Amino acid sequence: MLKRLISALAFAVFALPAPVAWADEYTDTMNLFRNAGESAHFFNNAYGYAVFPTIGKGGIGIGGAHGSGRVYAKGRAVGDTSMTQVTIGLQLGGQAYSQMIFFEDERSFREFTSGNFEFGAEAQAIAITAAAGAQASTTGASAGASGGKKDAATVGKYYKGMATFTIAKGGLMYAATLGGQKFSYKAR
Repeated sequence: MLKRLISALAFAVFALPAPVAWADEYTDTMNLFRNAGESAHFFNNAYGYAVFPTIGKGGIGIGGAHGSGRVYAKGRAVGDTSMTQVTIGLQLGGQAYSQMIFFEDERSFREFTSGNFEFGAEAQAIAITAAAGAQASTTGASAGASGGKKDAATVGKYYKGMATFTIAKGGLMYAATLGGQKFSYKAR
């Protein structure tokens, strides 16, 4: 009888629906950028954004980077994206970073989500961790940085309707390279 009571209580406890307050990697990454300097202001005014929790980058002479992300319009997830980058130039090492691309308006959002979008060599990202400038650009070229993750004083602005921010997660990479990022998009 006691065994049945214990079994019934155990079943009742495990059968009750429990509210799950688990944050996923996309939410964690967005919160990191919301708390990091100038990128926080873009959440309030952007038409949408693409979130890449982790992009891996590495190279010896010839390099590359790849990462998967999610695209949001007006705060709602609307599709998935992936980024691939090939770079040529002086480079050595490996690095992981998070990246966010903000879309100023519907036109820039549609341009990004139209299929295969590519950032040319002139596009730059704003690095949000100290000493991450040269390693965190979308092209491998240098980008401005200051402070730490929580208090960076960056000067972010839109370029052709898009603004890109990165936060270095780890690794060490020397890079003076030329290359671009190519993005694919798949609607949900």
